Amino acid sequence: MSPTAVNGDSVIELSVVMPCLNEARTLGDCIKQAQKTISDHNLSAEIVVADNGSTDGSQKIAAQLGARVINVTQRGYGAALMGGIEAARGRFVVMGDADLSYNFGDIPVFLEKLREGSGLVMGNRFRGGIKPGAMPVLNRYLGNPALTAIGRVLFKAPARDFQCGLRAFSRSAYDRLKLRTTGMEFASEMVVKASLAGVGIAEVPTTLSPDGRGRAPHMRPWRDGWRNLRFMFLYSPRWLFLYPGLLLMLVGFAAGIWLLPGPQRVGAITFDVHTMVYAGLALIVGFQVVSFAFFTKLFAITEGLLPPDPRLDKLFRYVTLEVGLMAGFVLMAVGLGTALSAVLHWKATGFGQLNFDSTLRVVIPSATCIALGTQTIFSSFFLSVLGLPRKSMNQ
Repeated sequence: MSPTAVNGDSVIELSVVMPCLNEARTLGDCIKQAQKTISDHNLSAEIVVADNGSTDGSQKIAAQLGARVINVTQRGYGAALMGGIEAARGRFVVMGDADLSYNFGDIPVFLEKLREGSGLVMGNRFRGGIKPGAMPVLNRYLGNPALTAIGRVLFKAPARDFQCGLRAFSRSAYDRLKLRTTGMEFASEMVVKASLAGVGIAEVPTTLSPDGRGRAPHMRPWRDGWRNLRFMFLYSPRWLFLYPGLLLMLVGFAAGIWLLPGPQRVGAITFDVHTMVYAGLALIVGFQVVSFAFFTKLFAITEGLLPPDPRLDKLFRYVTLEVGLMAGFVLMAVGLGTALSAVLHWKATGFGQLNFDSTLRVVIPSATCIALGTQTIFSSFFLSVLGLPRKSMNQ
């Protein structure tokens, strides 16, 4: 089916977007491969080359072959793709690297899933086949599987190859995601946000071949792997803050209650007030880390980085600023009351030498309650500031 005119504009079903930075050696073959696929399947499509500052004549090669060249001045894999996608005119978009590592002959398989209603279609190189020398051993058996496994756990994403560079999506789904990262994290951000937003994700097998650049790739495995991992944790306040914080609070509280009556022995080891100090510390730090989970989540939702969470909205209908202040003042009152009893006990001894073993079992819980009360009060104010109605960046 060829493009038809509507109001003087060509109706384009598909845009093939290729990010490019000095790919003169392989770009032409990639464009020709995509053009052959478009012709063989009679697709209404265009090819967009998002050039990121090439100095080897890549732009001229693309233009001579009939591709649209979009010059993207901001450097970065994600920046180039965002520039190309924004300029694309198709209802659907296929993105793939211009280094001959991906087979643009697979385009119809991706397009079929998009036509069926999927918002994002991921390629899976592990199902389709990785040719010898196409992927470093460390990436194949550690890096990619680890990042994919973490993404599947943190975000319940169905994709089994998070980093596959050949993928397709509908323009409407892409506009919903409001992607922002300009580097290699762009690949993970797309899958993460699609999972969080409930965009239907499908997966098709695709192959990976050794690239034809004849030079080192732009990707740096350790650096880019860390950036993707960091991104995923930053987008999951539950795993980064909430769960570790709750664990610290649970351990600290349990240890403190266990040691409150007196020293405890486990085999030949005696745990006493010194351990109790660290139990109180774990409780205080854990509470602060849990607070960070709520700060991060609320800020990310307000700024459009994460979708709204109905559970959080429901929680904040009951846990208001006033409730937080009341809980904080109660904790401080308990701490100060306990501290007063310790001072009175000290007075009864004529402010002389105290039995630290018994006194610290009062002082440590007292100091912990005062610290937790103070944290609760100021955290409640900060959450209220974050939740103030204001125009967000995505409006």
